[in-house]
Formats: sequence, C-alpha cells, structure tokens
Amino acid sequence: MAFTADVRRKADPIWRRIAAHPFVRGIGSGRLTRRRFRFYLCQDYVFLVEYSRVLALAVARADDLTTMGEFAALLHHTLHTEMDLLRRYARRFGVSPAALEQTRPAPTAYAYTRHLLQVATSGTLAELCATLLPCQWGYWELGTALAKGQRPGRANPYADWIRTYSGPEFTKLARWLRDLTDRLAAGAGRAERDRMRRHFLTSSRYEFAFWEMSYRMERWPL
Repeated sequence: MAFTADVRRKADPIWRRIAAHPFVRGIGSGRLTRRRFRFYLCQDYVFLVEYSRVLALAVARADDLTTMGEFAALLHHTLHTEMDLLRRYARRFGVSPAALEQTRPAPTAYAYTRHLLQVATSGTLAELCATLLPCQWGYWELGTALAKGQRPGRANPYADWIRTYSGPEFTKLARWLRDLTDRLAAGAGRAERDRMRRHFLTSSRYEFAFWEMSYRMERWPL
C-alpha cells in the first residue's frame, strides 16, 4: 500500500470528524453564519501567509528543478488564487484589507503554523510534504464532496469557495503533492517514514482544530 493511502486510512476517524463538522456542513448548506465565516477568512489569511513561507522553504529544499517548479506553482496558486478568493470574500462579507492585515492569529492558528514551520526548518523534504498534505489534500476532498452535494438552482453564498477547492487547478496540485509524498516515502528509511506518519496525523488533527477554532471564534484568554 502506498504511504499516503496508508496514512489516510489511519487518519480516517479524524477526516470523518472534519467532514461532519458543523462549520464544514454549514459551508455546504450555505447556512453558516457570516460572522463565523468572517472570522475564518481573517484566520485563514494569516494562516496562508505562513503556509506560503513553508512552500518557499520547500522550493529551496527541493533537489531538482522539476520539483522546485512544482512547489513554486503551488506557492503561486496559494499567494494568488487562494488569496484572491479570500480577498474577494473579505470584501463581499465586509472585511476590509486593513482588517485582514491586522488580524492576530488565534491560538490554534498560531500553533498550527508553528508546527508547519518547525517541520519545514528542521525536518526532511519528505517530512515537510507529509506535514503539508492534510491541508492540500483535505481541502480538495472537502471541496469535492461539498460540490457533489450542491442542489441546482439553490443560491449558496459560499459557492465560490466550494468551486475553488473542487476545481481542476486545485485538484492537480493536491494530486501532485500526494504523488510526491509517496515517491519520497518510498526512498525514506523506517525512522523517517515514522516521522512522516506522525506529522501527517498531527496536521490532520490541526485541520480539525482549525474548523473548531473558526466555529467557536476562538480568542486568546488574556
């Protein structure tokens, strides 16, 4: 069994909890409150800034020009396609550019990005890929499932979000990162694969925690 299929099977209880989360279901139904979605947009903005730094580190760590180019494409997609969608939504939902820039990361968003950056700076490229994959693959899986559940003719204020994460460009990038992770895992030793597995599961847990953070609109206690 390929590495990613194996870790996805191990993470399935977490991913099923994510798919059933009221924030995710609210995006699919269109009934998620705008207040919660505005909070998510602001936190996703600060997350994507740090996520882009991790991708830039991946470009520098890659061993060949093809992989460098693919990570650069993923970085470009994140900085432009995802960020542009986020900014459009921010304007639509009444969040100003200044508010995005001034967003302070909530505890979970801060912890998740520190996890990503720590692995990116101290781990191998294979570990970095395993750490990134639950976000890239998970959003594609959610977007695809939500797109299948949309009813024709029914207006959903979050339809653009669903289209982005189920669209062909995001699908291509998610599949590429999964394939790369499998190739790197095939050449890794047992200890490195164990670390990859732990990072994948940790990131999966943080993905759930990010939706929970957004639903509860988590704040720093002090």
